[in-house]
Order: sequence, then C-alpha cells, then structure tokens
Amino acid sequence: MIKKYSSVLLLAAIFAASVYGSVSSVQTKADHIIRVGFLGSADGEDYDGALVFKDYVESRTNGRVAVQIFPSGQFCGNERECIEATQSGILDIHMTTTGGLGRLFGPAQVLDLPYAFEDDGIAECVFDGRLVSDLRTAILGEKLGMRLMVISNTGGWRSIATTSKLVREPADMVGLKIRTIPSAIQQELVRQLGGNPTPIAWPEVYSALATDVVEGTKNSIQDIVSAKLHENLKFITLDGHAYMTALWWYSESAWQQLPVDLKKIVFEGFQNLKTVARALPIRRQISDYDDFKKNGGTIYVPTVAEKVKFREAASGMRDWFVDQYGAEWLEKLDAEINTCERNKAESFDQVAG
Repeated sequence: MIKKYSSVLLLAAIFAASVYGSVSSVQTKADHIIRVGFLGSADGEDYDGALVFKDYVESRTNGRVAVQIFPSGQFCGNERECIEATQSGILDIHMTTTGGLGRLFGPAQVLDLPYAFEDDGIAECVFDGRLVSDLRTAILGEKLGMRLMVISNTGGWRSIATTSKLVREPADMVGLKIRTIPSAIQQELVRQLGGNPTPIAWPEVYSALATDVVEGTKNSIQDIVSAKLHENLKFITLDGHAYMTALWWYSESAWQQLPVDLKKIVFEGFQNLKTVARALPIRRQISDYDDFKKNGGTIYVPTVAEKVKFREAASGMRDWFVDQYGAEWLEKLDAEINTCERNKAESFDQVAG
C-alpha cells in the first residue's frame, strides 16, 4: 500500500502553490479550483477527456468552478507522487492504470486478467457495472483517500509486438524476451505464454528494442507508434489480451468539501470524459496501423483457432490470481462479464429479428 510521506507532500504543496500562483490571475473569481494532474501527454485521449470535463464543469457552474489541467507530469513527476498528492487533497483528480492501482489494492488487478473481454463493448459494459461499484466501495473502505469516479481507456488494447518473428500462436512465444511493465500479473502472463518477461521502464524501451535487449513488447498500437517503437518492431499480433484501463480518481478529502450541487455536475462531467476517452483510441488506431504498415511492419490478426490457443495457454492466470488474492473478485468479474455478454446477445437478437 502506498502511504503518505510528509516530505514528498511538502514538496508537492510547494510546487502546487507555485503552479497556482502562475495561473490564479486568469481564474480569480471561482469559488472552487479543481486541479487535474496525470502523466499522459497533451495529445492523448486522457487530455482530451480532461478538456471535455473542464468545459462541462466550468460552463455548468457559471464560474463557480475553475478546472486546471496539468498533463505530462507537470503537477507531479511520477505515479507515487501523483497518488500521494491526490490522497492528501493537494491534487483533486488523477488517472492511474490498473498497474498503478494494483500497488494500492492488489485485487484490482482482476481488471488486467488476459483475454477476459471479447471486445470494447463488453469491457465498457463491465466497467460501468456492479464490479466497479464494489471496487469503489472496497477502496474507500481501505481508507486510501481516493474515490473512483469512472473507468475509461488509455491507448486501446495491449497486443504482442516483436522485432524479428511473427507470433501466430503461443508456441511462437517460446524463449522470446518480452518487455513488460514491473507488474507481477504482466510478467506471469508472458511466462505462461512461453516467453521470458523483462521489466523495462517506458523511457528505455526504444533503446532496449534497438539493441536486442528484448525481442518484443506488450503494448497498444497507439503507444507503439507515438513512441516510434515501430522503427524497431516489425510485427504486431492483435491478440488483444488486455483492455488498457484508465481509472479516474477524485481526492476523497477534496470531494467531501464540494457542495452537493457541484458534486452532481462533477459526476456528470466525468461521464462526458469517459465517453470521449473511450472513443478516441478506436479512431486514432486507424492512422497508427497505417503508419506501422508504411514503415514495413506486418499486422496479424489471429484466427479463431489461434485465439483459442492463446486463451488456453493463459488459462492458468486465473489460478495465479486466486492464489494471490482469493476467488471473490474473480467471481465478481465473471458474473459481470456473463451479464454483459447476455445483454449483448439479447440486443443482437432484437436487431436481427
């Protein structure tokens, strides 16, 4: 569990004060300042979603609320600092990935179990349902100082990309050195697929691929192209093993200070943020796939039979999760997926006649 460290928070407070001083002349009439800080860049879906949130909240409150957005680590330089600033109320809103949340509340990694969701529709249905409500309640019960507002998407789906060998099925993964984030669940997945997981920090991935330190990575096409990894990666297999969740948090102490009418407007603003941030990766991947192919890359979509092989090879991940965190959250996930798949089938039947 990440705890609050007074020295780090003091530095964050000083920095926040300096940032506020630099923009307060523009926004002096607001009763409430909402600061949104995240590590993603100003040209991604996280920023676009935050802009939509800002427009909605400011326009609906007639100047009572001013929203300040700090992308690219402008407010806090790393995940730990951002989380601590949110816990303390220095930062009002922050976005984490499931990996970042997993360091706070381990069972939340159930959201990262591979091949759990058939498509975007099923994933988004799950992330709007009871599972997330239960997750919010559990985290508030842990007194972590953060309230889960919504789950969006930050980059699309993770796929398997390699430098010199096309991966059509798990047998092609055997022995390959695959870059992962420093997450136990991500490393275990590579092992179960037959590869050798190699944790490498994001800023070092390009050079690691260029110098054959690793022979592949697990990333979305959007992340690959934006970081120019396709200059070294020649194959990408769209196995879609993980939906790249973006969990948006509100500082619990700051939330409790908002009047009820403003809470409702902020809540509605998050619904708009979620809609935009989920849709943009789907749109942007079109040009990213095109760039990948123009650079000489091959895009491969596994057949139904090959996809089954990937699922079977990774089926031990469920046992791994239960060994680590128990069966409760896995059962919640399965129940929610079953509900969403049933609703999808019923909707199709209605349309198909």
